Amino acid sequence: MHALALLKPLALVFACTLTLLPPSARADADSDAIKVMEDYLAFVDYGGATMLPEQIPKEDWPRFHVIDARDKEQYVKDHIPGAVNLEWRQVLEKRAAIPKNKSVLIYCNTGSLSAQAGFALRVAGYENVRILQGGFAEWKAKGGFEAASRAVKK
Repeated sequence: MHALALLKPLALVFACTLTLLPPSARADADSDAIKVMEDYLAFVDYGGATMLPEQIPKEDWPRFHVIDARDKEQYVKDHIPGAVNLEWRQVLEKRAAIPKNKSVLIYCNTGSLSAQAGFALRVAGYENVRILQGGFAEWKAKGGFEAASRAVKK
């Protein structure tokens, strides 16, 4: 999925959020939010900070602070070993727990909610955040930590 395809739902979420603000706050928030997003989009790399499971060799996983952005019930049921659970809607509220000096990889089930959370974090200044494209489902389907070695064998 291209970065622009990921940004369409994000723009809708931001637009819907802005409509929920009181009219007096909306004008300032609207112009400030749009300016920040414009600045970000003008300089973001084409991949939009996404990574495929097969791009991460097994030995590189410990270098990431991995965030499972799904709800607690899904995380408890199954998750990428070593991942911490931080629901996608809480990433800005709890951003103090997210390191800025280490690569961060965020995922959800398919990549759509983690893309929203990752976008919000990157706009908030977290340039070290990457989104696991395809999410947990694709990570499992491609072999989990073995995805990179399986891709090389093909």
